[in-house]
Amino acid sequence: MKMEQNDLRSLKGVGPSLESKLNNLDIFKQTDLLFHLPSKYEDRTFITKIGALESDAEAQVEGEILISSMVFRGRRMLMVQISDGTGIMALRFFTFNKYQKDALKKGSILRCFGKTRKTTTGIEMIHPNYEILDPKKKRALPKTLTPVYPTTQGLSQGKLRSLISQALNNKLDNIEDLLPSKIASELNLGPLDDALIETHSPKKESLTINELSPAKKRLVTEELIANQIGMRKIKRASKKQSAIPLTQAEMKERLISKLPFKLTESQKKVSSQISYDMALNQPMMRLLQGDVGSGKTVVAGLAMATAVDSGFQSALMAPTELLAEQHKQNLDEWFGPLGVKTGLLKSKLKAREKRILKESILNGDCQIIIGTHALFQESIEYHNLALVIVDEQHRFGVEQRFSLINKAKRDGVVPHQLIMTATPIPRTLAMTAYGDLDNSIISELPGGRGEIATLCLSEDKRGEVVEKTLREIKKGRQVYWVCPLIEESEDHNRESAEATFKTLSENLKEHRIGLVHGKLSADKKNKAMSEFKKHKLDLLVATTVIEVGVDVPNASMMVIENTERLGLSQLHQLRGRIGRGEHESFCIMLYKNPLGQTAKERLKVIRSSRDGFLISEKDLELRGPGEILGIRQKGVVGLKIADISRDAYLIPKINKVCDQFESDFPEESEKLVKRWIGNQINYRNV
Repeated sequence: MKMEQNDLRSLKGVGPSLESKLNNLDIFKQTDLLFHLPSKYEDRTFITKIGALESDAEAQVEGEILISSMVFRGRRMLMVQISDGTGIMALRFFTFNKYQKDALKKGSILRCFGKTRKTTTGIEMIHPNYEILDPKKKRALPKTLTPVYPTTQGLSQGKLRSLISQALNNKLDNIEDLLPSKIASELNLGPLDDALIETHSPKKESLTINELSPAKKRLVTEELIANQIGMRKIKRASKKQSAIPLTQAEMKERLISKLPFKLTESQKKVSSQISYDMALNQPMMRLLQGDVGSGKTVVAGLAMATAVDSGFQSALMAPTELLAEQHKQNLDEWFGPLGVKTGLLKSKLKAREKRILKESILNGDCQIIIGTHALFQESIEYHNLALVIVDEQHRFGVEQRFSLINKAKRDGVVPHQLIMTATPIPRTLAMTAYGDLDNSIISELPGGRGEIATLCLSEDKRGEVVEKTLREIKKGRQVYWVCPLIEESEDHNRESAEATFKTLSENLKEHRIGLVHGKLSADKKNKAMSEFKKHKLDLLVATTVIEVGVDVPNASMMVIENTERLGLSQLHQLRGRIGRGEHESFCIMLYKNPLGQTAKERLKVIRSSRDGFLISEKDLELRGPGEILGIRQKGVVGLKIADISRDAYLIPKINKVCDQFESDFPEESEKLVKRWIGNQINYRNV
């Protein structure tokens, strides 16, 4: 192989099919393989005796196959038993082919790695990684940790490791170091080639180090620099785009005068920021953060009033049809008296209703359009959409948001964009995940709301909680009872919604109880939520589907099961469903003992604070950014190796060097963005 060759086909074993799979991972040349970094590592440097295995741990064992047989227990599976003289362990395979079945035969020596679990018959592993050893040849154990890479269907970890190893041998000597030496020394960074070698095959000690190793720090810093420069490019490109200035304020003022409540000072301030942005001939790109119940929808309504008054359409995208319907009800109450027509795009519309609504959207008669991702279906055409509002952004893929904006783009003119979230995002996280957006925060809750008392109780107090529920219902109040699961599973530590519904129905026979979970049809879900809102139900048993749900001021109590399993931000979101009326409210968080240290800390924070930003900062510290944003590292671009919570301290230094890097080394900074962000940046070609 010639050293200058960089194409994938130069690698041993890569043909058209494998090349296509690599392309799916944004790997188009050998140097891309070097920056396809491990998502985690496995420690295969030692063998654990079967007799010493513990449950729920990753381990590597070696043993002789005693039994290998196909069994049918509801489904076909291959059961294998191995022994090393200290004990016997079962291996269970649900998917296997004839070659595997024949190879896993009695007498063979097996080395396997997987996660252990305890059953009534002993310890077992399900679908472990394994290799069959030649008893005549001693197979050495690896001296470094084994990397596990993000992959795609049909591309095994073994194959990926082999290709990356080949690429390291071929390309490491002439990999381009894009960070100028001045910046590398200012940030105290070591050589790139050393960093890549250690990241793909780290020594065992690096797993126990809390702070960043020099190698990891080098790659993390590179990625964060690329991320920040990428965000700046996106923001500059957005500011160069054209948008329609929306300046009419009469309808907005009329709407404010007709609202049955007074705006908070924080709402007024944020609304002014939005009005200023929308009056410009470049698109508003604003993230609106506000705690649960802080009144973001009203602020969005005022922005829509400005758009409608200026003669243009607005679209509001919600994550669920239930929430879209609630937005429709609110907007109808506010805009109906002003003669503004709203439309709700939902899946269950009859063909004739859908046709009429689509025509109304196309001819501009429908001025405010509400819906889920249905808003950017190919068949939907807008008359003159000038404002796009996305509610609960973290529940959408970035692509969905841009699909809607693309639909609205006409003759190079793009709509103004307001992105709303009730999950307060710590500043560092916002800078990295939403660095392309300006940030507004509603920092106060409306007055006239009851206090929420938060109690954390062990689940052995369930009987007392049921009695408390009964007392609230007898006062004429309503209660949410939240369960993380839908039906019984092998994880007996969690209560299921269906089992809880059945138990509560037996305990509270005289009262009206409903059930909502994700597997119900949209109609049944909507019916139960609607009946709860109208007080046709006293108690609603639900999964976390109600985290973003209807507004029921009469609901004064919430019970949440298994709170030790949920993150702080999610608990805070759920608790925000109550305390919306004038009555004192109670949120009872049930947990299972024994509690781990992290769970204890989480419950202490949620019990003592209702400040969403403080809670999110603590959540970031305890659980990391992926949980807060919905999926790992979600934002405009994903991160490969940086972790925003761990690496936040690097951001201020990185921001200082970004200006200098971009201005003095434009070619290298462009290449660095391409190296780390690659095709993700195309999301923003809107």
